[in-house]
Amino acid sequence: MLTKQQDAYGRLMWDNLQGKPSAEIVERDDGYVDVGGVSGYFSEFKDWPRHQRTAVRFVRGRVLDVGCGAGRCCLYLQERGHPVVGIDVSPLAIKTCRRRGVKDARVLPFTQVSRAFGRFDTILMMGNNFGLFGNPSRARWLLRRLRGLTSRDARILAETSDVKQTEDRDHLRYHRFNRRRGRLRGELRIRVRYRRFCTPWFDYLMVSPEEMKAILAGTGWRVRRFLKSAGPAYVAVIEKRRRNTEVVSRARRRKLNA
Repeated sequence: MLTKQQDAYGRLMWDNLQGKPSAEIVERDDGYVDVGGVSGYFSEFKDWPRHQRTAVRFVRGRVLDVGCGAGRCCLYLQERGHPVVGIDVSPLAIKTCRRRGVKDARVLPFTQVSRAFGRFDTILMMGNNFGLFGNPSRARWLLRRLRGLTSRDARILAETSDVKQTEDRDHLRYHRFNRRRGRLRGELRIRVRYRRFCTPWFDYLMVSPEEMKAILAGTGWRVRRFLKSAGPAYVAVIEKRRRNTEVVSRARRRKLNA
């Protein structure tokens, strides 16, 4: 859980809710700085990008909203009768969610979700929140863990961005920097700043569709389809592999190799 001084992300949301002007500053470990607004965290469904509006049609049953932010997805799904649990490491983001009407919002790291919370039918990771897997090895560990925390026909709806779709020299330079140190192009090391508040450095993962498929291999999950946007962002509809199908596939491979 973030301390008061570290909760830059939540502070900017809380201030925005109070009507104060706020902006999100994201600093990358190569010194690159990006400044963005926060209105998207509070946007109504009609204002969401088309690929996000399409993605929520795939939501089923009980939902875990990972990195719920200001609660826009929680609120939308609540209105449509879905039981939703929103989690975030930011205490002020969770306070913002509750003030806005999210019924079940909890300060909790993604890695600490357990069976004590019951089973989920949908894991929602919108707004580039596939990034919260951090890196490929942690992503595979968490994906295997999620198999045991979800129902038989569970889905993960995960948004990310294909960082290869850029001509920005600063980003291309960072991609080369990452490759030299044995990382994927989109393995970011970042922190969020707002006024005098600053989060610790953390890993954030953006992947191409091909990289996502490679990460999912062997975890018991597979991509059903990709929902693309006009830019690099996309949502992956991810479903469980059926165990009996996997067994049959292995048996067929053994037969072919005999």
